[in-house]
Amino acid sequence: MITHSHSALPGADDITREQLENGIVVLTRPNFNSPSVMVSGYLAAGGIFDPAEKLGLADFTASALMRGTHKRDFQSIYDALESAGASLGFSGATHTASFNGKALAEDLPLLLELLTEALLEPVFPGQQVARLKAQLLTGLAMRAQDTHEMASLTFDQIVYANHPYGRPEDGFPETVEKIHREDLIDFHKKHYGPQGMVISIVGAVKPVDAVQWVRAALGNWKNPDQPQPPELPALTPLVDSVTQKFSIPGKSQSDVVVGAAGPARSAPDFIAASLGNSVLGQFGMMGRIGDVVREQAGLAYYAYSGLSGGLGPGPWSVAAGVDPENVDEAVDLICAEIERFVTQPVSAEELSDSQANFVGRLPLALESNGGVAGALLNLERYDLGLDYYRDYAEQINAVTVEDVLAAAQHYLDPNKLAIAIAGP
Repeated sequence: MITHSHSALPGADDITREQLENGIVVLTRPNFNSPSVMVSGYLAAGGIFDPAEKLGLADFTASALMRGTHKRDFQSIYDALESAGASLGFSGATHTASFNGKALAEDLPLLLELLTEALLEPVFPGQQVARLKAQLLTGLAMRAQDTHEMASLTFDQIVYANHPYGRPEDGFPETVEKIHREDLIDFHKKHYGPQGMVISIVGAVKPVDAVQWVRAALGNWKNPDQPQPPELPALTPLVDSVTQKFSIPGKSQSDVVVGAAGPARSAPDFIAASLGNSVLGQFGMMGRIGDVVREQAGLAYYAYSGLSGGLGPGPWSVAAGVDPENVDEAVDLICAEIERFVTQPVSAEELSDSQANFVGRLPLALESNGGVAGALLNLERYDLGLDYYRDYAEQINAVTVEDVLAAAQHYLDPNKLAIAIAGP
């Protein structure tokens, strides 16, 4: 079994976690082997707050933050970043609006200044908003012609009917069309605030300095009207398998997504499910799915499985790109593999290969400042504890073939699968 020295992995002795008076949580870890610094974070201003008729509003708002502030116009913001060789961007998701920035350590104060302006003082200039809206609508028009995207969207609508996870965070053309500058201003005013905000800073900066700079930049931010995120509603499980087709004329490929709702990241069987998913459709040449559907049957251009647990039950699904004539055969093979996966334990060798892979790739994922910054955010978001990565190998290696089978049976029922197909 691969082992790595503990000290290379972040832990309670080298992660500084401080909560500011206004609720912002700062996580920082120094790395003086690199001259740069990475700033990542999120705040509770996600698409879960979108009204149904203006779906995409949270995403639109996040995308518009850097189009101009009280102090700088669009061009000045990008000139300031470019002159320092720095970067900063925002994106929207279901639960959060996220940001990522990078700069040389000496330019961290500038990066935090620009981040603060974008968060606290965006002005949403009319012309910029119109231009961004046109770009968003173009993106949605492209999505409607993308078989992979539309199969995924259709899958989400089956599995997550009447649930926030069934709604695309970038909305639909008809909902984005209805969003105007005033909506962005109102959404920002109501939902942007320090409660629920987490920021991680990793790189060539002392923790005490990083915390001090964040406090100076954002410590006085207040929004007494900022609402708490709504509770996720319970998911209504499927009672039968459901197949839906989305027609995109003129395409030479169909995309297929088959699966169900999987575990939330905090579920006790999440790690067992993750290791199982590796065997099912990730490890080596895309696991069993890749071997059976692509290599042996030659039915797919690509075929793999994915599991993405978040704050709620993320999808556990198999995706494949196939010739439109082979769709039924490919779906049958995928369903047969899922049935085998939930009726027979994975082999000891399959599990041990996946465990070695999980443990071995963790240090690689944490080699960059960006990797560590993202990892620190996950510790906070999912309440994993500061020593999670130090104990990771032990947790991974403790999983048994029985645990994997139990997790598979818990989430995947071969008679209650969502089957989404997009193509000609």
